[in-house]
Amino acid sequence: MKIATVTLNPAIDQTVQVDHFRPNTVNYAMSMLFDAGGKGINVASFLADAGLTPAVTGFLGQENADTFERFFASKRIEDQFVRIPGRTRIGVKIVDEANQQTTDINMPGLPPTTEAMHDLYQAIERLAASCDWFVLSGTLPPGVPVTTYASLITLLKQHGKQVVLDTSREALYEGLQAGPTIVKPNVDELRQLTGQALSDDLALEQAARQLLDRGIQLVVISMGERGALFVDSATTLLAIPPRVMVKSTVGAGDAMVAGLLAGHARGLSLPDCARLATAFSLGAITRIGSHLPAPDVMQSYFQQVSINAITSTNTPAGVPRSVSL
Repeated sequence: MKIATVTLNPAIDQTVQVDHFRPNTVNYAMSMLFDAGGKGINVASFLADAGLTPAVTGFLGQENADTFERFFASKRIEDQFVRIPGRTRIGVKIVDEANQQTTDINMPGLPPTTEAMHDLYQAIERLAASCDWFVLSGTLPPGVPVTTYASLITLLKQHGKQVVLDTSREALYEGLQAGPTIVKPNVDELRQLTGQALSDDLALEQAARQLLDRGIQLVVISMGERGALFVDSATTLLAIPPRVMVKSTVGAGDAMVAGLLAGHARGLSLPDCARLATAFSLGAITRIGSHLPAPDVMQSYFQQVSINAITSTNTPAGVPRSVSL
């Protein structure tokens, strides 16, 4: 099983570690790193750490593409990015490990030309010849229609490909209309999508099931330290992670996507896919940058994740009932 990720608006992540960060005053940094970033690139990085050989495409600014090229070469990631004039944006991540908080400052990104958009579609057509799964993730750059992910999903489904969609706002709404295989909103994104408060797990499950009616096969709702809900037509699973020391929350959702696909590649059941996806997310938040810990640490995380099957039918007053797996 080969996987390609599409990142239309990548970034160089400037991660600054500042314990007890305070706004509106002088802060003193402990360290600073520059890493190739962007949601799809993060997914590919985690997949590469898991022993897979993903491909990546999207748009890269010509003037600082070397940061990404070195990263792809170091992880043996197949580079199919379209180069465009200018410099890829820098996103600043202020990591306060002492308070377990991360502050993001994101720039809008480079607008691609019409010719670059044409080149992107050609790159995706080429990748469709060898890749089984595609991950479309992250924000859209300026000037790109909000229907772009929907168009790509339609194209890929015509080629018989499976698609994961992980984006937000209008791009998420439009993309859902095309029926990706898997969608992974967080709670806030699902609230924006439905216009509902979604104040408990039952409301979240019901919102996810409304999406399944559109032809989507699996909805994964990431809920931060509470874990994640995995909802398909037959099952709702709640994956509960153990408590860990958080170094950075950057890339946690991307790691979850990577773990889910790594589970698919290994032929795991949905409960074990959910367990592996959550373990990947744990691996991400305990490190700086889009890298997994050593295999023995990952195995320990996998074993510590609890999976509960949630049922809301035939229970008093519709109260959800959980069964450990």
